Amino acid sequence: MLKNIITLSAVAAMATSVMANTDMESRIDNLEKQVLKLEKKLKKSNKKLNEVKAHDANDNIKFDIEFRNTVESIEYKDNKTGDTASNDSLLTSRLFLNMGSAPTENILFKGKLAIYSIWGAHLIHEDKGTKDWSGSSKPSDSIMRIKEAYVVYNTEVGEQPLTFSVGRRPASNGFLANYRENEETSGSPLAHITNMEVNGAMVQFDFDRFVEGSYTKLVLGRAHSGEMEGAYGTSGINPFADKDTLEEDENVDFLVVPGVAYSNGQYTAMYEWAHIFNTKGKNLDTNKTSVAAGTADLFSLGLKVEGIGDEISDFLDETTVFASVGYSSYNADDGYALLSKDNGDSKTGSSLWLGAIMPDGITDSGKFGIEYNQGSKYWTPMTWAEDTNIGSKIAVRGQAYEAYWNTNLFGQKNLTSQVRYTHIQHDYTPNINCAGWVASEPVDITASSLRLAITYKY
Repeated sequence: MLKNIITLSAVAAMATSVMANTDMESRIDNLEKQVLKLEKKLKKSNKKLNEVKAHDANDNIKFDIEFRNTVESIEYKDNKTGDTASNDSLLTSRLFLNMGSAPTENILFKGKLAIYSIWGAHLIHEDKGTKDWSGSSKPSDSIMRIKEAYVVYNTEVGEQPLTFSVGRRPASNGFLANYRENEETSGSPLAHITNMEVNGAMVQFDFDRFVEGSYTKLVLGRAHSGEMEGAYGTSGINPFADKDTLEEDENVDFLVVPGVAYSNGQYTAMYEWAHIFNTKGKNLDTNKTSVAAGTADLFSLGLKVEGIGDEISDFLDETTVFASVGYSSYNADDGYALLSKDNGDSKTGSSLWLGAIMPDGITDSGKFGIEYNQGSKYWTPMTWAEDTNIGSKIAVRGQAYEAYWNTNLFGQKNLTSQVRYTHIQHDYTPNINCAGWVASEPVDITASSLRLAITYKY
């Protein structure tokens, strides 16, 4: 009897265990189904979230700022007359508000608003007008101006990539000038002959499939609009119509062709040719200046080497050297003069620009830079966006020497600083504002600047 009871108990226990196992397996199956459902819902939610993020990213304009404050000591001396002038504390602030948007993969908008002011200066210069493409590049008042604003469209025609753009180009602090401005990237053109904001339309042809990193741009734009009738003013009923005057104040247009001949990340060779229509000069019959007097052609070729040799040392790997040559030719029409007092003359100029940027050996990311410029009597590039407050050292007709130290202040990458010293020796009339009607004559003038700049970027 006892044996039967034990046997029945064992059978019952086994049955209960089987039933429990069956119930557990059923629960596990249900849990697995619920997990699968949750995973599907999570994927759908992530997909929708990504779509929302992508939509918001495309719909929004991205902003960043660059805020620079400087204190500068400047000095001038005419070594022939002994006359001197100086300012021991020129204080300036410059604010860039950068913006960009990309609603599609093919369309891009970039813009930059700028305020470049002198501490305590008048709000508006009343003694002279300011060109729309120079107002944001020289310290003056605290008015916000458009420095850059352009839209870009990318496409392909067959195997040929094409880029179209229109607006105010990123044409200041271009190739090679960005180092002395303590900027990681450069603007579009070669700063040796073009360092000013320009308004124009551009088409770019990429040839990277033939030569590594190569491309060519064609930029057609306008630097000056001739005199026009007033917009329903006291004298005009034809708003914005060209006005035929004795001053011959015609439009000044230009064609610029910048490009990269080769770039592999270490070696970069760039070139640029620029042609100016109706460049400004002097009418010898009326003695009027700033009138359409002829044409100008400028050319530059630059080479930059980022890293000397191939892993010779850390110092050489982080050293950059560059060299650039420039050429300018101003051709006056009959009855007019450009850069001299001669009738219908042609004057050519040349320039050399050398530089080296190397680790400072003091900080983790600091760099020392040295540069040398030399220009001939008639060297005249387009430099309205002056690269120094004592005049353009790139446009010097003589020699210019410069040294600077770029570093992250307190080790903060968002807070950079620069100490820069520039010395310029003018052997001929200083090249100010591309004034083609000012004859270049021998002088002996020196100018120097010692500047401390602190910049916040975010």
